[in-house]
Amino acid sequence: MSIEWRPTAEVATLRERARLLGEVRAFFAERGVLEVETPVLGHGGSTDVHLASLACRASTSAGRERLWLQTSPEFHMKRLLAAGSGPIFQLARSFRDGEVGRRHNLEFTMLEWYRPGFTLDALMSETEALIRRVLPEAPGAMRRRRYRELFREHLALDPFREPLDALRRLAAERGELDMAQASRDDCLDLLMSLVIEPMLGRDGLDVVIDYPASQAALARCHQDPEDGEWVASRFEIYLGGLELANGYDELTDAGEQRARFTEDNASRRAAGLPEVDVDERLLAALEAGMPAGSGVALGLDRLIQLALGKASVADVMAFATPRA
Repeated sequence: MSIEWRPTAEVATLRERARLLGEVRAFFAERGVLEVETPVLGHGGSTDVHLASLACRASTSAGRERLWLQTSPEFHMKRLLAAGSGPIFQLARSFRDGEVGRRHNLEFTMLEWYRPGFTLDALMSETEALIRRVLPEAPGAMRRRRYRELFREHLALDPFREPLDALRRLAAERGELDMAQASRDDCLDLLMSLVIEPMLGRDGLDVVIDYPASQAALARCHQDPEDGEWVASRFEIYLGGLELANGYDELTDAGEQRARFTEDNASRRAAGLPEVDVDERLLAALEAGMPAGSGVALGLDRLIQLALGKASVADVMAFATPRA
């Protein structure tokens, strides 16, 4: 049997990838942001219902333990912030089970950075600057698009007010799926991915803001000035219909974060998904005091794919999962 051993990316592409990684490091060096390295394995995983963490059993000083491959370096980096690191960034190996396709790979590179004292607006501007450093030909000025207005524009509905039954019918129709038991967020996520996301970032960078509070994850919330509805203090940046970055005004309240983790695991149980170990060390760091500020995670393989004009993320990785 012939086994394909060659890399999924051409060597010339890997040289260009290395050059772009150098640009990223230079970008942060110019701004005095410290590069850090944190563990790939941790005692807690991501409880997010929409993420599938990978775990392994390992022999440690405590005996046989379950350790989690990190879906992003977020939890460890926040512990560094609480310890007084100041602004930090990382090019981190990250893992998400089941994420396979032209824009996904089980193992990928996440560029993540944190800016104590930064507002979300300041971080949006810096993220745009980073994207344009790697992709100078990115067209147009960055446009801010409110989540609520996008649904009104493309689907003629208010995502915060539309009855759940109506959302389920529309999501079932658009997705050709059984959505009879789907949650509001499941319906909104499906409609966002099928109808709205392909239209984003066509003529420049689109930054989507004011997501539902139920989608805040590890972000703070604020009230929508339109009607006082609570919304998440976070953003996502799109280019060419592709989500590149996800930024938060970071939650620093340990009690609120624990409550969200508990709610996530309850939702996982209800959906028939395995629970994920809560990162108690992160909660202890928040309790000790993490400085207020903003942080963002950017899919670096996707950005490099766009910068080099490749068809898939596998084309810019030395060995994508099928050939790993």
